[in-house]
Amino acid sequence: MPDIQADGLPGVYLEVTAPANEPLKKDSLNKSDLTLLHYDEGARSLTNQETATVYATASAIGKLRTKVTQFETEDTPDREKDGQIIPGRPKNADLIQSIATLTEAGLRALWRSPDDKFPQTQTATNWELWLDREAADAFVLGAQAYDVAIGEEQLEFPEDIVVIAHGTRDALANAIRHLRGVKAMAAPTITADFFAGGDVIEQAQWVDELRNRTTYPAHADPGYVTLLDTGVSRAHPLVQPALEVADRHAANPAWGLEDIRGHGTHMAGLALLGDLTSCLHQTNPVTVSNRLESVKLKPDTGENPHHLFGAVTRGGVNTVEQTHPRRRTFTMPITTGADTPHDGAPTSWSSEIDQLASGASGNRDLKRLMLISAGNTDNFSFGAGQYLDRCDHEDNEIQSPAQAWNAVAVGAFTEKTVLPDNEAATALAPFGDLSPSSRTASWTSYWPLKPDVVLEGGNWASSAFPPPMRHGYLSLLSTHHNYPVRSLTFTYDTSAATALAAKGITELWSDYPDLWPETIRGLYVSSARWTPQMRSHLPVAHNKGNYAPLFQRYGYGVPNLKRARRSASNALTLIVEDTITPYGLSDDGKRGVDNEMKLFTLPWPVEELRRLGNTDVTLRVTLSSFIEPNPSEAARGSRYRYASHNLRFKLNRADEAAPHFMARISKLAAQPAGPASNESDGWDYGSDRRDVGSLHIDQLTCRASDLARRNLIAVHPVNGWWKTKSLLNGDPPSVRFALIVEIDAEHIEAELHAEVQSAIAASVATQTVIAL
Repeated sequence: MPDIQADGLPGVYLEVTAPANEPLKKDSLNKSDLTLLHYDEGARSLTNQETATVYATASAIGKLRTKVTQFETEDTPDREKDGQIIPGRPKNADLIQSIATLTEAGLRALWRSPDDKFPQTQTATNWELWLDREAADAFVLGAQAYDVAIGEEQLEFPEDIVVIAHGTRDALANAIRHLRGVKAMAAPTITADFFAGGDVIEQAQWVDELRNRTTYPAHADPGYVTLLDTGVSRAHPLVQPALEVADRHAANPAWGLEDIRGHGTHMAGLALLGDLTSCLHQTNPVTVSNRLESVKLKPDTGENPHHLFGAVTRGGVNTVEQTHPRRRTFTMPITTGADTPHDGAPTSWSSEIDQLASGASGNRDLKRLMLISAGNTDNFSFGAGQYLDRCDHEDNEIQSPAQAWNAVAVGAFTEKTVLPDNEAATALAPFGDLSPSSRTASWTSYWPLKPDVVLEGGNWASSAFPPPMRHGYLSLLSTHHNYPVRSLTFTYDTSAATALAAKGITELWSDYPDLWPETIRGLYVSSARWTPQMRSHLPVAHNKGNYAPLFQRYGYGVPNLKRARRSASNALTLIVEDTITPYGLSDDGKRGVDNEMKLFTLPWPVEELRRLGNTDVTLRVTLSSFIEPNPSEAARGSRYRYASHNLRFKLNRADEAAPHFMARISKLAAQPAGPASNESDGWDYGSDRRDVGSLHIDQLTCRASDLARRNLIAVHPVNGWWKTKSLLNGDPPSVRFALIVEIDAEHIEAELHAEVQSAIAASVATQTVIAL
């Protein structure tokens, strides 16, 4: 047996070949810690040899060596048959004699597409990976360390998870060798163009097949995606089960309810099923848990007068809320360029969005979860230069009302880079980078970070002659508004990304229906991370200031629903929903002052953190509240006069006891803009990125033993327009906030979990109210 080593590896991929014209004992290659991944009977090969690809654990390698040694040195016992003694044979003869060669397998041994589809160069490209279900999560998490990016989309089959990986041959080979779980590889071939390119009958057949394996289970309290768009057509069989007749509305009753323009129905398909390319590419059952409401916010022809956008939006919200009290994710993939440039400052429309989200506007006094697209670029403005330079240009800034503080602004990135082999063009954006259609925040850190997150929005095809153009291969697939004339349609841009975000955030809220909108927003946005391609724009030796372009393009990155759900349910994440009365009157009643601070003692796994000593762990903190806006002209130049209140969080230092911590924060809170961040505390993003808007996220990585001593977190106010004497003469207003604190310890999480559970069982996080 060749000297195949699995030292330090979870296992080894083996390529096994039988002697010519002899069978391979493949059943023996699928037991004793051996997993048969692929078998080829060899009928078409020139040598007529059967081959197999096998995954062998380190234990299996040892067992194989033992079997070879036994074959060489030991015989089975003699046996008697029909009165005759039959001599024993070498042990394991059937298996060993059926093997002509046994070598460590390369990538080609896992390849399932035609040979000519195998990448021939070391250029980074896309690979379709079939993963073992039990090992899939670990592979996805670990691949980044080997310079392999894994796409967000996944296909699920009974025994496999299929993902798209992006990397070079060497990088992928290295990842596969060190991370178990890959069962097969193929060339990614199915795109939106494959399905949308069919004729009327073919498209209808695809839709019928998908509808037959899709269920829309009844729920007592389902989550609703409320689309503020061009209306939604109910005729489509994938939309109709989720959209009741009574759940279609129009901001103006004279407009009618049908979707004449088509945009709303395209968004409806994405909000229910996501990119239909993935759904149609699999055969397993699909469950749709979201429900739809439609509010036509745009007339069938022409446009609303610009100054009426805020009023029309409020009218649409009031109209739909006259029906049932529901958990609604208000989703508005509509923006305007008429206010550009606004440089992040509030406009009448964005201010009305902030009022609606905070409950200060609308017929019903309640907080609202609102999503808005970032707005799209004009491809005809792109030349031959670097496309990111054009996206980052100041006249390409995010459109109003996406700069609203309380709304989740959604931009677009892309993982769609595959074009036909005979195509003369290339994909403009690299895998995992900004979609060319996505606008960015050109303003400084003075106003909120926008967009909050980015999701798939498609790519453009670039040829030798500008401008770049949309392409079916680089688009998403959704429901057509003119069914049955057409069943499927291409869709793209930040509108599509916003519909995908609505799907994910509504599903998250349905899992945890008792959480506040402020909390769901915090969980969802905090789950986002930058892709390796996004992070590649950081200098090797980067500082806090180098993060600015990443925030302005991608916000906090690509949200991960699994991570958000894990954060909502895991004992290593503390979620606090509380209220604070930020301001009160001075003792002499002549001026407004900061009123109180909330201090939380966290149920840290102290003993386990101390045991881990110098092991690095990451702490991520999110603070989310909804402000009430004051968009007066004087307030437009000051975040402290626009927002009703501004909250901040602070964590104690490793050597700082509670009395000293409270004294320090109380003293700093007295400063006009609140306490500045002490950057020596190790926060990744720092105050310039964190202390803006109404959603604050930051993280720090430190030694576990230091984190064990950092178990106090304070939430305190800084200036806001509520801090005025006239307002405080009555009952001082209070505000809700959500505080989310997560320890990310990855492979050591299980050890931390038990101690946190015990601490939580004994006592939840201790809260102290401190007068300022």
